[in-house]
Amino acid sequence: MINGETLKQSIISGANNIVSIKARINDLNIFPVPDGDTGTNMSMTIVAAADALKAMEAADVATVAHKTASAMLRGARGNSGVITSLLFRGISKGLEGKAEASGEDMIHALGLGVEAAYNAVTKPTEGTILTVARMGYEAGLEALETEDDPAVLWEIVCDAAADALEQTPKMLPVLKKAGVVDAGGKGILTIFEGMLSVIRDGVVVEYEESDSVVGDDTSDDFFRSAAAEFDAVINFTYCTEFIVGRDPEIETDPNELRLFLETIGDSIVMVADDEIIKVHVHTEQPGDALQRGLTYGSLLTVKVENMREQHETAKAENEKAKAKAEKKAEPEFAAPVEEFGFVAVAAGEGLSNLFNELGCQNVVSGGQSMNPSTDDIYAAVMATPAKKIFVLPNNKNIIMAAQQTVALAEDRQVIIVPTRTIPQGLSAMLVFDPDSDVETNVENMMNAAKNVSTGQITFAARDSEFGSKKIKEGDIIGLDNGKLTVTSSSPNKALLKLAKSMIDKDMSFVTLISGEGISEEDAAEAVEMLEDKFSDQVDITYIKGDQPIYYYIISVE
Repeated sequence: MINGETLKQSIISGANNIVSIKARINDLNIFPVPDGDTGTNMSMTIVAAADALKAMEAADVATVAHKTASAMLRGARGNSGVITSLLFRGISKGLEGKAEASGEDMIHALGLGVEAAYNAVTKPTEGTILTVARMGYEAGLEALETEDDPAVLWEIVCDAAADALEQTPKMLPVLKKAGVVDAGGKGILTIFEGMLSVIRDGVVVEYEESDSVVGDDTSDDFFRSAAAEFDAVINFTYCTEFIVGRDPEIETDPNELRLFLETIGDSIVMVADDEIIKVHVHTEQPGDALQRGLTYGSLLTVKVENMREQHETAKAENEKAKAKAEKKAEPEFAAPVEEFGFVAVAAGEGLSNLFNELGCQNVVSGGQSMNPSTDDIYAAVMATPAKKIFVLPNNKNIIMAAQQTVALAEDRQVIIVPTRTIPQGLSAMLVFDPDSDVETNVENMMNAAKNVSTGQITFAARDSEFGSKKIKEGDIIGLDNGKLTVTSSSPNKALLKLAKSMIDKDMSFVTLISGEGISEEDAAEAVEMLEDKFSDQVDITYIKGDQPIYYYIISVE
């Protein structure tokens, strides 16, 4: 039998396990656009539960499962995090009223979680986290005919989930083409395996620094230490990063540079092509590394950081943040006195101000790569003094987290308008009619949102290939309603190419929103460029949005 303490420690172990490899799970994401990465979202979701359990006194399995489900519901981030929370909410329902759980109890409870997760997705896609969880459950259910040991049964669940994960590329061609398994499936398997370590062996998986130095991931996050999360062993003092612009007359093999770096340091990541060599190394001799790099050409960028000092600073900051979080009060409560209210999700001061000006009482900071939790959205709902509150997620990966707030706000009606982009959210706000009822407004708002085409200019977060397009990390890319259609050498050039593909004779209005990485000069040039090309076809409006991630967002309707 599994008692409350075992279940508690197993969930903490599952959280530790996924946190340790979240970077590797993030690396499984195949679309090059910067996003709310799966490993990060899932780990933050279950860590919310682990933190709640650590502060909890001894309790039975029903209480532990309920506390887990409640914390994960409010801490859920991104679609993968919400699905994870739903799996554990089902487990909680299956363990209601139980002091201890048998193997049969755990399997049937997992089945309720799988059912809840599938029901929450409008069109479930096989080859995802859903498949991995379901096939694990089905194997456990079949094993109940001959087995009742909880440890043996959970091991069977994990083995079947692992087999299912290996099959995901066969179910989703895009995974097969990229040569990876599903990120969400890997995440849930990692959590289940962390739980197994306690259920079978009585051992809580501890934090282990991610060894994600696999392949040639060169993103900034990949190079950063996780010192703020756990105490890591630092073998070398200096994190040294540099880019060499290769001299075409120098024919020395870059692999010789890698071999040299291995003699003076560790954590080596090196990417080379015909034009540059990008290097990351932990070493005590950063000067030697740079000097050897100079034998291949000129240094384009150099960054040397003292990791020991960073580690101590990060630990101190983490302790401050932890203390602050422990003192965090419940969401500010505003009595529902007005008839209608609005909550929107947006990042950037300009966009936040714009939503406020349109009548949105509270704007949750977040969006692409910064998915707010259900609790973040719930807090904004509770701070909105209205009886009926429309929530505009403005991102497809935030819709599910927003939907979880409907049941939480008991004293007011929460209506999710499933907007997928910022322009859709703005258009939905503009057509709201206070004299119409909720159903009419939702219909009108969604019709307005569907009539908007959204273009986005951003950068490739990873190497990828889509159709005939080979994308390199750092390339400027353009998305037409989420579909990658444009690559270019600069944001303004990409914007013009994207606008040409989006604007036709039936369009009347274009809104250009500039991001935080765009200077006033670049924005003015972009507006002038669009006016020169399209002013006789459409009216062009410019907004300084200050949003991160996206250099430009363009709305066409």
